[in-house]
Amino acid sequence: MTPKTNLKIRLIVMNFLIFAVWGAYLCSLGIYLGRVGMGAKIGQFFAIQGIVSLFMPALMGIVADRWVPAQKLLGICHGISAIFMAIAGFMGLKYGNDITFGQIFPWYAMAVAFFMPTIALGNSVSYNALTKAGMDTVKDFPPIRVFGTIGFILSMWIVNFTGFKNDYNQLFVSAAWGIVLAVYAFTLPNCPVSRNKKSSSLVDAFGLRAFTLFKDAKMCIFFIFSFLLGMCLQVTNGFATPYLDAFGQLPQYADAFAVKNNVFLSSISQVSETLCILLIPFCLRKFGIKKVMLISFFAWFLRFGFLGAGNPTGWGLVLFILSMVVYGVAFDFFNISGSLFVDQNTDESIRSSAQGVFMMMTNGLGATIGSLCAQEVVNHFTAGKEGAALMSGWTSAWYAFALFAFVLAILFAIVFKYKHEPAK
Repeated sequence: MTPKTNLKIRLIVMNFLIFAVWGAYLCSLGIYLGRVGMGAKIGQFFAIQGIVSLFMPALMGIVADRWVPAQKLLGICHGISAIFMAIAGFMGLKYGNDITFGQIFPWYAMAVAFFMPTIALGNSVSYNALTKAGMDTVKDFPPIRVFGTIGFILSMWIVNFTGFKNDYNQLFVSAAWGIVLAVYAFTLPNCPVSRNKKSSSLVDAFGLRAFTLFKDAKMCIFFIFSFLLGMCLQVTNGFATPYLDAFGQLPQYADAFAVKNNVFLSSISQVSETLCILLIPFCLRKFGIKKVMLISFFAWFLRFGFLGAGNPTGWGLVLFILSMVVYGVAFDFFNISGSLFVDQNTDESIRSSAQGVFMMMTNGLGATIGSLCAQEVVNHFTAGKEGAALMSGWTSAWYAFALFAFVLAILFAIVFKYKHEPAK
């Protein structure tokens, strides 16, 4: 086995584990919350991911740039996160269906606070190792990142077919993956820190120079639309499976496979994501970041629209499946391509910090405001309704989300100025 192949395998395992931690609960937590009487709080559980992403990824990126090697910080964060997630699971076990928001949310929030920085840290570890090995990040990273999605899918399947999607056990699955990664991270290639560099200001000393990227008009607009598109990221994670679960109230759909195995159906989204990642190197070189981002915007429009128009059987099920398929384009063409764009347009000394800023704008501001607004939209259309009226309300909510994505696409096409240079 060549050194480059060995390196790829090590990074594959890391990405697999990072996203396996997330996949254990991200798409099924809403079902559990609904079944213990906290359906109206789903938005808050997903918003906390955004709130902590406002500062934790950027803060941990600064620490990784200046003091603690990124791979060690990755392990530390996952170890702490796993402990808090296990406590949240224990609370679910202890209080059962009588559990309250205050008994589980603080522990969950702390777990998420230490998990969210690890996505950006994982990217930094990968980019650093690949660059040191003389490899091309645009060409070599996406096939490695594919295995992160495979880990996410495997976790989804575990919680679906074990029935853990309906209860607190999904949190224990996440914690178990996290402990494994916490240990493994310390074996990864070392990432350099800049502790010996002299800083002329507090901005440089604390790695805050990444925020000066907002002075560049192109980067500023890119980050603003990253925030706006980030508002879409957690909408289907938080509400798609509770929506599918709600079809069980209608007799004609109660026994449908798509209702009973809604998390498995949702995993088609991640299967699509796995395949679409492989298109990124070609699309970025061929079309450039602007067209790739536009494709993502319109994919989100279709994602939401198909969900609103579908149902668990017949042609309605086909629309659901199409919604899952386009998710791969919607997510990857923004999230992965955006991360690569930031990496290639920032100085080496602030790359970890810049990745943290990107996460702050997408999974921070975007996800926070998006989750809370989505909860208000869903409540507006579905509160107090049952049966057919409830499902009609859900349809209206998905169409509202689709309209939002469509408007963003038009604005981005007009405002973001970018000349693609394929050779560069």
